[in-house]
Amino acid sequence: MTLKLGVPSKGRLMEKTFDWFSARGITLSRTGSDREYSGRVEGMDGVDLVLLSAGEIPRELATGRIHLGVTGSDLVRDKLAVWDSQVAEVEHLGFGHADLIIAVPKCWVDVDTLSDLDSVAAAFRREHGFRLRIATKYHRLVREFLKQEGVADYQLVDSQGATEGTVKNLAAEAIADITSTGETLRANHLKILSDGVIHRSQATLFKSRKADWTSADRERLADMMRMIEAV
Repeated sequence: MTLKLGVPSKGRLMEKTFDWFSARGITLSRTGSDREYSGRVEGMDGVDLVLLSAGEIPRELATGRIHLGVTGSDLVRDKLAVWDSQVAEVEHLGFGHADLIIAVPKCWVDVDTLSDLDSVAAAFRREHGFRLRIATKYHRLVREFLKQEGVADYQLVDSQGATEGTVKNLAAEAIADITSTGETLRANHLKILSDGVIHRSQATLFKSRKADWTSADRERLADMMRMIEAV
């Protein structure tokens, strides 16, 4: 048996993950063309590289089909209902930083906090006869956060495209989305609520609690941790 390591299959997240492991003496590389999701691991025996989309990795960890996986901490928390019973954080990788935030139109000058948003949402429903719409891809995280903060009169609408554009296109009144620099929000005349940061995400190495961990797998993980912690 081999230890299966899931890594994002493309883009900067893949490149940064390859660089991070390489700096620790473990070389990950794609084999074949960009359309082939296969790779190899050098510098450690008994480890197979599995290339997946970042969004697939939480589910593969949760089912135990891979032992380890690198993905955004936001994706794990949103896609897995009780994430910490299914996976464990092993190491924060220090890249892929982004915040999941609540943002509203900049012209809402009296709306700066979640309490303000709750008041506006109640007034919106009385005036329009339906709940204020918040566009997002992160339904579980947003719903749990707003419940915890006592915001009630809203509805989540699914956004699979450019979430920041939904307010301008009149598909929503507010958004909950990932941002790293805030430039796209500003370009779309949106502002982040002062207490509207839901989760500060970064690329993280996770361990599956559901995988079949043999004694050899645990030894390989211990070897990997020694290499990681030596840097």
